[in-house]
Amino acid sequence: MCLAIPGKIIQLDAGAPNFAVVDVGGVRRKINVDLVRDETLALGDWVLIHVGFAMSRISEVAADEQMRLLTMLGEERFAMEELEGYRFE
Repeated sequence: MCLAIPGKIIQLDAGAPNFAVVDVGGVRRKINVDLVRDETLALGDWVLIHVGFAMSRISEVAADEQMRLLTMLGEERFAMEELEGYRFE
């Protein structure tokens, strides 16, 4: 089982506004941001990701706390493995 993992938005594309590229611990993946489309997203924003979808925008402090929680629960490796499976190409 995987909990949501935080990612930092590093690329937004006006031509494909429902997608963004995020960085999670040095791994970059394209994710779907349709579920947070009502929020204004910008480069550098943090989002909480589950199965390739941004679920909510969060603060950097909350992102750090989430990663600590995943590590404490022993879920960090599983979260990173799940991240490898995201494919919106």
